Amino acid sequence: MGYSVVVYFYNPNIYPSEEYERRLAAQKTLCAHLGVELITGEYNPEVYYDYVKGFENEPEKGRRCDKCFELRLDSAAQKAKELGINEFTTSIVISPHKNYEKLSDIGSKVAQKYELKYLPVNFRKQDGFLKTNRIAKELNLYRQNYCGCVFARSNS
Repeated sequence: MGYSVVVYFYNPNIYPSEEYERRLAAQKTLCAHLGVELITGEYNPEVYYDYVKGFENEPEKGRRCDKCFELRLDSAAQKAKELGINEFTTSIVISPHKNYEKLSDIGSKVAQKYELKYLPVNFRKQDGFLKTNRIAKELNLYRQNYCGCVFARSNS
């Protein structure tokens, strides 16, 4: 199909900053291994806290998480538009802990806002999650044990 992959790492939700740095380092290693471009968005946790204000006490997988996904996918769509890229997707859906349909719905709504196309790629198919675990092990990549935000960390 002739796709050129550009990875956009935007995660103002990650807490603490040392965790963010570990995850970014792993992303850099993976992108270098795969030979794909990595663009890093600004790390400003206050943007995340402002966006989810009022949803702090929501349970995991609740409305706070939806807001977080919306924030991050919106930023990805903005970056795609800025770069002249017409389609985007997210690797968040690789996790068996995430709701593929919900993420695809959020991605599609964000795409409409920017007149882009969201690609609802189910990376879990054909043992996708197992394959990513194998690659992570081969490259000795850091693997997190919670979603990322301070709220998820306090529940793990």
